Amino acid sequence: QVQLVESGGGSVQPGGSLRLSCVASGVTLEHYAIGWFRQAPGKEREGVSCISTNDNYYADSVKGRFTISRDNAKNTVFLQMNNLKPEDTAVYSCSAGGPFRLCGWDNVMDYWGQGTQVTVSS
Repeated sequence: QVQLVESGGGSVQPGGSLRLSCVASGVTLEHYAIGWFRQAPGKEREGVSCISTNDNYYADSVKGRFTISRDNAKNTVFLQMNNLKPEDTAVYSCSAGGPFRLCGWDNVMDYWGQGTQVTVSS
């Protein structure tokens, strides 16, 4: 059984940083494309970032502020979020698709985590 568990969310002031983690069991993340999505109240879910064995991708709204990475030994993918803005407030979820897919939002929707809340407010 595949499980993805996110952690690292919280409340920060604008300009602050958070690092989200997505730990997997039942699947080797190294071989999968992993996505981070977010959904704010009243808004549609949007893709934030993706990492695969061959590429990374960032939405324009987070480019230059967010960094996706993975630690294969820990079967974990991270999303480092810097210079956070109030509009980054949302529930952030990780997802996985594969194996051996390239990044693409439709490619990373096989498995989902439960989400972690990120709130950016002064």
